[in-house]
Amino acid sequence: MGFLAAGLKKMLAYILEGQVRGALEQPVHTCGKHNGTFCFVKTPGSASTMLTLNNTSSQPPTFLLTGIPGLRAAQVWISIPFCLLYGIALFGNSMILLVILHEHSLHEPMYYFLSMLSVTDLSLSLCTLSTTLGVLWFDAREINLNACIAQMFFLHGFTFMESGVLLAMAFDRFVAICDPLRYTTILTNARIAQIGITVLVRNVAVMLPVVLFVKRLSFCRSLVLSHSYCYHVDLIQLSCTDNRINSILGLFALFSTTGFDCPCILFSYVLIIRSVLSIASSDERQKAFNTCISHISAVAIFYIPLISLSLVHRYGHSAPAFVHTIMANVFLLIPPVLNPIIYSVKTKQIQKAIIKFYLRSKVRCHQ
Repeated sequence: MGFLAAGLKKMLAYILEGQVRGALEQPVHTCGKHNGTFCFVKTPGSASTMLTLNNTSSQPPTFLLTGIPGLRAAQVWISIPFCLLYGIALFGNSMILLVILHEHSLHEPMYYFLSMLSVTDLSLSLCTLSTTLGVLWFDAREINLNACIAQMFFLHGFTFMESGVLLAMAFDRFVAICDPLRYTTILTNARIAQIGITVLVRNVAVMLPVVLFVKRLSFCRSLVLSHSYCYHVDLIQLSCTDNRINSILGLFALFSTTGFDCPCILFSYVLIIRSVLSIASSDERQKAFNTCISHISAVAIFYIPLISLSLVHRYGHSAPAFVHTIMANVFLLIPPVLNPIIYSVKTKQIQKAIIKFYLRSKVRCHQ
């Protein structure tokens, strides 16, 4: 009898233990969906127990992208001009790259830098293509934290890279006009490659800390982003932890890239204008200025939307939400769309090379 009683006692204890474990597991499973928050678990025969859940022990949060705020019903129609702009950007920059690659007369420093600009514009367009059209066409709004951080890294990285390439192109124009006799000896292929690698390394160096510190944040507020892509400022504002270091790193990345490049570009053009005005012949002055028009236009369509967007974010709090979103998309799409058009229209060598490439392709099709 004693043996039977002991066995029943052990069985009863096992059943009770299983009930307690089940009661614990259910609330913990439910609370595991919340990152970096406190959950209270009520266990049988005991007081409430507070559990702190770390962000690293749960699934990465899922964010919701936003199309055009207030115009959700018309998003399918709004997607048509967006799709057209993406198509122009991809086709135009691909054409510039193919023409420079196949036309040996364009294998010069100026066109090498132009090919870098086209690669950057192409990459910048591809960064936001899938999420923007996904939101507008299919209302596919969900994106997890890891994918969001990856998009943010490439989006800001290629934006900063475009600024660096524009600075390199300004240096190219400065040497060509102010020191033409040493142009080929200064801008050798090796030096052009070094400039390109320097721009790339600089962008990776400033963006890596930004990404790593975003990864450390916990998110427990509303996870709705205000754009159709992941934007650094937009992302860190949703954090429920201290994000001051993230703001500082973001500002450092901005000022060490575009904040440095823009004054350098302006200074280079001050020197270029001074050099051009010292030329006696008016025809030579006109010719020198014409070589800079395409680059000046590229600088303007990159920095003017950037500055305008910054001013709207800073002072346009009373503006409708869709104004912020449309301006942000314009900032990302206008340079990739207009740069190939500007260089095709303003640069005769590019025009001739495109016509030659088209005729050559047409002949091959008929053979």
